[in-house]
Amino acid sequence: MINDKKEDFFENVRLTEKEDSVVILDQTELPNKEMYSELKGIDDFYRAISALQVRGAPAIGICAGFAMAVEAKRLSLIPNLSEEKFFEEIHKAKCYLDSARPTAVNLSRMTDRVEKTALMNAGKGLSEIAGICIRESRLIQSEDSEMCSKIAEYGLSLVKSGDGILTHCNAGPLATSRYGTGLGSLFLGKERGYEFHVYSDETRPLMQGARLTSYELNRAGIDVTVICDNMASIVMKQGKINACFVGCDRVAANGDTANKVGTSGVAVLAKHYGIPFYVFCPSSTIDFDCPTGEDIVIEERGEEEISALYFEKPIVPIGVKCYNPAFDVTDGELITAIVTEKGICRAPYKESLCKLFGK
Repeated sequence: MINDKKEDFFENVRLTEKEDSVVILDQTELPNKEMYSELKGIDDFYRAISALQVRGAPAIGICAGFAMAVEAKRLSLIPNLSEEKFFEEIHKAKCYLDSARPTAVNLSRMTDRVEKTALMNAGKGLSEIAGICIRESRLIQSEDSEMCSKIAEYGLSLVKSGDGILTHCNAGPLATSRYGTGLGSLFLGKERGYEFHVYSDETRPLMQGARLTSYELNRAGIDVTVICDNMASIVMKQGKINACFVGCDRVAANGDTANKVGTSGVAVLAKHYGIPFYVFCPSSTIDFDCPTGEDIVIEERGEEEISALYFEKPIVPIGVKCYNPAFDVTDGELITAIVTEKGICRAPYKESLCKLFGK
């Protein structure tokens, strides 16, 4: 562990000056500690992504892009390594990283992007190829920052000052590179004098809403109240919610959306109470090769996250099984709009997404 905090707190994934490692804010330690970790080898990156030290689809993609670039640089320094062996090892690194979190499409998309960049520059020498990969990985991060800003602008047009917003999981700066996706409009609105009243679902079992969303919003001076996941219905019925804002890990071509487990339940409740339900995502999270939500692989995680992780003592009797899908899929028909950096899409999503992105 290292204490390498920069003035901009929300730079949660950063390539070091030597370009041979990456510094991340360890999200498993929040909100009690702001602990920074340095990732050097490919195993470090795999563990950090798998263990949710870095999480959020865009941030995972950024970290994975850096991981591929760091690995390319390491390989380029091996004496007498052939180009064939270099590309073989780069592909192995990509497949290994992709297996860390299979649902978030940004992960495989960004490892693929860096690998293809390397292949396109074959013959230029390993040192130059590695340098090109480094530049590409930096570009991934800067593009995400720009996309987040644009998403925030579009999202802000959907609400007004004084609105009550319900969030689920965490889709703020910690999950991206700047404002965030699902929370971006709230931060941008705060900068422009908007006042929001945010109700943050705790988001069992990993408590991203309680630990991370409330942490980010509170730091920014945005009014936030944490609620248990099963309290969403009552705050909606009480008229405290004007809109629901969520991020996502993958959007299928028909608008079905995979996000942290519990999101689809929020969407069903919002539909019942007549509350707009908005999904925020950069184009890197839209998977046009995935026809529907039925085609999205849902990651299943360890039972201990439910039974023991955030408790002093286990809360589930020994021998009782726990089912722990990390995500669920919200049907497109439950989504009021999908907010992207290029604009706002509405149903039917198969047509509106294709039209917006020229597919």
